[in-house]
Amino acid sequence: MDRIIEKKKGIKKKHFPYIAGGVVILALILFMFLQNRSSTLNVEKDKVTIETITRGQFDDYITVIGQVEPISTIYLDALEGGRVVERYIEEGEMVKKGDVILKLENRELYQTILISETSLAEKENYLRTARINFEVDRIQSKRNLLDNKLQLSKSGRKFEQDKKLYENKLISKEEYQQAEEDYMYQKELLEINKQKAESDSLIKVKDIAQLESDMVKMRKALMYVQERLDNLLVKAPVDGQLGMLNAEIGQQLGQGTRLGQINVLSGYKVQALMDEHYIDRVNPGLTGTLDRQDKEFSLRVHKVYPEVRQGQFKIDLVFTGNLPENIRTGQSYHIKLQLGEPTEAVLLPQGAFYQSTGGQWIYVLDKSGQTAVKRNIRIGSKNPLYFEVLEGLKPGDQVITSGYELFGDNERLVLK
Repeated sequence: MDRIIEKKKGIKKKHFPYIAGGVVILALILFMFLQNRSSTLNVEKDKVTIETITRGQFDDYITVIGQVEPISTIYLDALEGGRVVERYIEEGEMVKKGDVILKLENRELYQTILISETSLAEKENYLRTARINFEVDRIQSKRNLLDNKLQLSKSGRKFEQDKKLYENKLISKEEYQQAEEDYMYQKELLEINKQKAESDSLIKVKDIAQLESDMVKMRKALMYVQERLDNLLVKAPVDGQLGMLNAEIGQQLGQGTRLGQINVLSGYKVQALMDEHYIDRVNPGLTGTLDRQDKEFSLRVHKVYPEVRQGQFKIDLVFTGNLPENIRTGQSYHIKLQLGEPTEAVLLPQGAFYQSTGGQWIYVLDKSGQTAVKRNIRIGSKNPLYFEVLEGLKPGDQVITSGYELFGDNERLVLK
């Protein structure tokens, strides 16, 4: 009779390979899960710059390079075109207000003046003739009125005489009526001549007044033309130094041509170019200093130019105290421009890392000093030495401040 053989329970020898394979796979999975998944790059430690974060006083200033300029510059423009015939003063010479620098010649202007003078002479002759004629006519009108009055008086007497004779029937009615008509005619004629004399007088007075007004205008026009003649002498408008003169003898210049400039040397200013990053922070009144000859000189922002060109804008600074000795136009100075009051802050030394990160993150070393990891940060103002750290770093942290161009996108750096 057959007997049922029961299967043995438990792990058999044939199961060992499967168990071992499973353990190996599990270990690999666990290793891959637990290992640092960030990308890593090995870097030579002596090839990077490591700085320590500190806390201290943050001076909110920047250093700019400025060039000395005259306190003001007056430009010389040709008020009248012409050919240069004389050059009395050379570039670099000192001038006084009113000194003649150039003499120009303009034949067309001479002709215009001659025509204006001729027209004025003709108008004066015409006015003189009109006044003579007016006086002659006025005298003639008086004579005519005098004659009219005489005739009226005679005709009036004859009328009165004939009236009495007619009443006594000594003359005919026809003679009486003729005497009466003649008297009435002389009377009406006198009134007409009076009105004519008054009317002619008013017309003549208005004509002469118009001629006199035209004469005034023509004299003014001639005066303006003669002033244009004065403009052929280019004169210094202020005291100063002739800094530039673009005019040679024989050269033909058009009206409005820039001839040169006069530098007013009663004072100096310093003009500097600044990065557009600071345009919202730089305003008139900010103070600055420069060091020269072991002395410190104070300046103040006088003017901020609104135009931004090629990422820069201009400012003018003026000295608020003594001037450096032997100051000259064109000299360059390094100016420390104060943008704000000193404050207590966490300080990050300046470095080339900023060009790669824009100040948004930085590599921070761990306690061992052998590994550096990316860390997001937030920085505020900066000066030539430090960044002001607002978030992400604390005093004592060590960071890499040299350039990051060769580090790629690696999260971790291993320093060897």
